[in-house]
Amino acid sequence: MFKAVLFDLDGVITDTAEYHFLAWEKLAQTIGITIDRKFNENLKGVSREESLRRILAHGGRENDFTCDAFAALAKSKNDHYVEMIQAVSPAEIYPGILSLLQDLRDKGIKIALASASKNGPFLLEQMQLTAYFDAIADPAKVAESKPAPDIFLAAAAGVGVAVNQAIGIEDAYSGIEAIQAAHVLPIGVGSPEVLGDDIAIVTDTSALTLPFLEKVWQEQEEGKQ
Repeated sequence: MFKAVLFDLDGVITDTAEYHFLAWEKLAQTIGITIDRKFNENLKGVSREESLRRILAHGGRENDFTCDAFAALAKSKNDHYVEMIQAVSPAEIYPGILSLLQDLRDKGIKIALASASKNGPFLLEQMQLTAYFDAIADPAKVAESKPAPDIFLAAAAGVGVAVNQAIGIEDAYSGIEAIQAAHVLPIGVGSPEVLGDDIAIVTDTSALTLPFLEKVWQEQEEGKQ
């Protein structure tokens, strides 16, 4: 039986992706770069700094800013994003997630957040979910962002569970890559076309139940025999 579940936040627990897109779109416009929702898919699951690098490269402006100017741009985006997410509430928790957290807690299974968002702790507070989490991995303290495994390794370490005893849940391909690189068992939220056809996938978070996680884990264990 697995001993921990490591959750991404955006697209798994709630959807702040639209807030991120609007904040990045506004920032990009101020420096003469246009991005759309299709391009925004490239920003899901990656850090703020890496997202900004991708936007600058998209606009051919990757060499136009000093380190200080780059940092100021990243701060500007985050300030606008934080302003928008003040309204996030428990009503925005995705279907099935609260029940899953409660069931995991009742079973004594550790719960950790493995999100690239530095605003993760604030968002959990806004949704009144903080008490369910045994650890929140700090993206500012890991060397590499997703698709590197660092944030999932930190989350597993935070709850004192070996990576081969944990499940990771993600909605972005870079996040699935990170889970696999950490040697954690992945479960995707989305479609096989985006996340790959070699992992367990649900199309909707309401399917993320404890029996489903147990079934996926059991199938993995049987596959080792």
